[in-house]
Amino acid sequence: MFKIHKKLKYALIALKHMAHSSENGLVTAKEICSKYDIPFDPTSRVLQLMAQQGILKAEQGAYGGYRLAGDLGKLTVYELSRTVVGEFSVTDCAAAKASCDRLAYCVLKEAMVKLNAKVVKTFKDVVVTEMI
Repeated sequence: MFKIHKKLKYALIALKHMAHSSENGLVTAKEICSKYDIPFDPTSRVLQLMAQQGILKAEQGAYGGYRLAGDLGKLTVYELSRTVVGEFSVTDCAAAKASCDRLAYCVLKEAMVKLNAKVVKTFKDVVVTEMI
């Protein structure tokens, strides 16, 4: 079964919440985690990563939080995944730095690399607004 990384799910949940939030759009990690019953530490880290990449704007202080920094219609799921998870790969052998100990005699590597390319293309074709 193919699964989306939990960090990507937390990022999508947070972005959906922010896109539909109050008038000023400022939300905290605690607010998001409480509302959707998701863990604070990884969600907080995902928000920080999105802020570092300019997807979100962080506001410091007692009444601080995060808000959307730009148009989510221009952000692809692939770009978001790269921001919060890192390199995208459906299997170890399809990664740029393949780490599988069976790589030398694997009969599926070529097929896995092709599959990975198709999944990456799909993720590049889907914008975040389609998901949220």
